[in-house]
Amino acid sequence: MEHSPLSLTLAAALALPLPPGRPSAEAFYDGDLEVRLYAPKGHDPQTPHDRDELYIVASGAGQFRVEDRLTPCETGDLLFAAVHATHRFADFSKDFPVWVIFYGPQK
Repeated sequence: MEHSPLSLTLAAALALPLPPGRPSAEAFYDGDLEVRLYAPKGHDPQTPHDRDELYIVASGAGQFRVEDRLTPCETGDLLFAAVHATHRFADFSKDFPVWVIFYGPQK
């Protein structure tokens, strides 16, 4: 984003446009820190990323799979996926957006 907002509601983030080829909307960007909102529909087709990432469940509930571990998650939970780890959400509710925080240099 050219100018990242000082604050952003979940409703406003859900209304942000998805850029071509990206399944999440950019909410904030500053150097090695990027915050996006990801709201998968039906299934989660994620592939491993080139940076560590944190997820914060904004609403709803589901399961978070990282490699061979499956963990239940719900509103307010903080989740971690290490760089290059296979991860995705499963069995999530229809009201399931997550804040995604990418940080650090690309690896």
